[in-house]
Amino acid sequence: MNEDADPETPENLVDLIGKLAEPGEPPAVSMAPQTFGWVVLVIVVLGLLAWLAFAGWRKWRANAYRRAALAELDAAGGDAAAIAAVLRRCALVAWPREQVAGLVGAQWIGFLDKTGGDGQFASEACRGMLLAPYRQDITASTPEFRQAVARWIRKHKVLPVETEA
Repeated sequence: MNEDADPETPENLVDLIGKLAEPGEPPAVSMAPQTFGWVVLVIVVLGLLAWLAFAGWRKWRANAYRRAALAELDAAGGDAAAIAAVLRRCALVAWPREQVAGLVGAQWIGFLDKTGGDGQFASEACRGMLLAPYRQDITASTPEFRQAVARWIRKHKVLPVETEA
């Protein structure tokens, strides 16, 4: 061996590896978006969520009359005259007075069927509704009538309706 060699000088690769210093911990990776595209995407998504929330709130407010009508329908019980009045008030809220207030008899039934009744108001079970506000002997409504009214209140489509001259 070499006699002038420094005793602290390693003679093999294992000793050299043992003298290496441990690397430090790398810095934490930032979770913030690194490009402008991500910022734009976040803004677009937040805007879309805000628009959806606003649209849902407007729809909820626009259907407040339906919730009130359904509550009145429950309070009316089996009184056919009260149910017919709830149905008329609900229609007056949804359409202009000129289109709804003057409808009576077959025109009223046709209006209800055309706007969401799907032909259920033309049935015999619902015909008592026409006379109920004017006759004391018609006080009880049929379950089919109540179901048809509740379904119409929930599902009617508010579209312009032409009145017959």
